[in-house]
Amino acid sequence: MLKRQPFEIGGHSIAPGVRKTIDIPVSTLSDHTPVNLSVHVVHGRKPGPVLFVSAAIHGDEVIGVEIVRRLLKATALKTMAGTLLAVPIVNTYGFLNHSRYLPDRRDLNRSFPGGSQGSMASRLAHIFMAEVVHRSNVGIDLHSAAIHRNNLPQIRLTTGNQRLAELGKAFGAPVMMQSKLREGSLRMAAEEAGVDVLLFEGGEGLRFDELAARSGVSGILRVMHKLGMIGSKGVPKVKHAPVLAGDSSWHRAPAGGVFRGYVTIGDVVQSGTVLGAISDPFGEVEAEVLSETNGIVIGRTNMPVVYEGDALFHIAETARADAAAEGVNAQIEAAPLYDEDEII
Repeated sequence: MLKRQPFEIGGHSIAPGVRKTIDIPVSTLSDHTPVNLSVHVVHGRKPGPVLFVSAAIHGDEVIGVEIVRRLLKATALKTMAGTLLAVPIVNTYGFLNHSRYLPDRRDLNRSFPGGSQGSMASRLAHIFMAEVVHRSNVGIDLHSAAIHRNNLPQIRLTTGNQRLAELGKAFGAPVMMQSKLREGSLRMAAEEAGVDVLLFEGGEGLRFDELAARSGVSGILRVMHKLGMIGSKGVPKVKHAPVLAGDSSWHRAPAGGVFRGYVTIGDVVQSGTVLGAISDPFGEVEAEVLSETNGIVIGRTNMPVVYEGDALFHIAETARADAAAEGVNAQIEAAPLYDEDEII
């Protein structure tokens, strides 16, 4: 048997059986502080696929950072086959400033594949593509809702991509949704380069959410098992198959005022269900928010003060909403404990 070759990234060489954090230079701040793209490489002794797991492409979506941290503590990685590239913070600028965007107000996830001579966002996207994506076979990109919103753990995948459908099913989030590729997104650029990417959504911007964290770690381990990178030990089984939703819709505020929500993420709703109500501060005028479809609530606002037209509830349309709701509880029960002092 041929000896496995070292993994090359960022001018560094990582030997089989070694794990190491590599700092890839990106830029320098105005005060001369260097900015790096830090990639933790776990290069297994046995051959296998290269998987990247990325988080904080939007700097305020911090749940992915926690998911990656917990993932890197998993004992299954000690005997892993293949190579894991873990990037907990892609957008360092946004992360440090608690912002979705880069300092120039550009959205990094609309700047791929980028270029070496473009804007700050374009240059960072280019480095990530060259150093991480092009060295990978498959990826998992971790996201959350924006600030003041909360998302049910869910997987977004490209319509018609059978491989991603199988990996999404293995991930085991309560809901899987078909999602169109957006121009300039990491997912579109990666798939054009031949690298399939699962997109995970869960939790709220600038907040940690235990359900989303557990769902994310468990799902990544299941995908790694599906890819043959790790064995079944320590990988939680899916108690409920994910529900595939082909469409979704946002229910918006019919008027401005003080909003009270009656349902939350994971709840099953029917057409005509009262989702919440909006009133003026005196309680003299009130408008109900009604569901226009059957499905499961996969996202909602946490803001009690709303303007007319604000997005309040995101509902995935599915005939199997009850099964998805059961899956939320199954996620909590199935989440593994890797460290007796720390809930994973």
